[in-house]
Amino acid sequence: MMIFEKIHTVPTSEELTNKAFKRAARAMSGKTIEGRESRLRANESMVLTAANIFTDNLANIVRRFPSFEQLPRFYYELTDILVGVEKLKMSLASVDWASRKIHEVARSYVGKMRDADTPDPVRKEAFGRLASIIKSINKDLLFLNEARNILRKLPDVQDEPTIVIAGYPNVGKSSFVSKITGASPEIAPYPFTTKGVTIGHFIRDGIRYQVMDTPGLLDRPMAERNDIERQAITAIHFLDAVVMFIMDPSESCGYEIEDQKRLLAEIRENFDLPLLVVANKADRPEFRKMDEIELNISTITGEGIEEVMDRLLEMIEEKRLRASEEPSTEEPDEESTL
Repeated sequence: MMIFEKIHTVPTSEELTNKAFKRAARAMSGKTIEGRESRLRANESMVLTAANIFTDNLANIVRRFPSFEQLPRFYYELTDILVGVEKLKMSLASVDWASRKIHEVARSYVGKMRDADTPDPVRKEAFGRLASIIKSINKDLLFLNEARNILRKLPDVQDEPTIVIAGYPNVGKSSFVSKITGASPEIAPYPFTTKGVTIGHFIRDGIRYQVMDTPGLLDRPMAERNDIERQAITAIHFLDAVVMFIMDPSESCGYEIEDQKRLLAEIRENFDLPLLVVANKADRPEFRKMDEIELNISTITGEGIEEVMDRLLEMIEEKRLRASEEPSTEEPDEESTL
């Protein structure tokens, strides 16, 4: 399940106020009110019912957003790019404050009603105060709903060993993903590309691996990217991943060898991840061997695919062994979670 799917639509302050006050009025509909004591109980019930609707709904909004300190770093980075983690934290803190403040104010007004000659005006004053608190966080509610709509569109990238595919268009990346996953890979929406990220999975020795192709991100020179795309590429660094760069020495992809070499150099420079360089289309007569190439494959005939897969899995294991041997440089996060 995608990490942001459980976030429900965030209501506006007006929607919350209407819901709370209608529920409070309905709680008292049809009841006979005679004498001061029954009128007092009725007004108390209305205030507490409205307050409970407010506090429950606000608490649920906060609870359904994930704890950002526990988010996988990949999603943390994408969230920060798209909506801003600090801004999200501030809005969630405001909603949390309102939830607690409404509870406090409601209890205070219940006490005032008990001391008043007539409880009805005090109840109306309480409703006004509760509505005012909710109205004060309307901008936060609007922002959280906007953030929710954006974050739900993020791809379902699992926290598992990943092979990221890079290279110019038409070199055979999607064919490779289809070949090793044995099925049509899922095309998931991705906020930085027009085509969406391609995600496939396969299982070896009981371990599930993820294969990811990001058209629009790792298939053209860095100079052609905007700042947001550059940040999106940075987020990929935080996957448990290795990178496979596919070249097409036949140039039937439409890109000359020298252009492909320049893109490879940029990927090497910008990615601090293990990198395997593979040449596709070994079945074509115009295919030629190159010094930069470590292994040759053909996604048409299947030549070299198994050898490439064995090498990629070795790289993933080597990366994990190195990571386990390196001392941790991360300091504990002192921020409290919401």
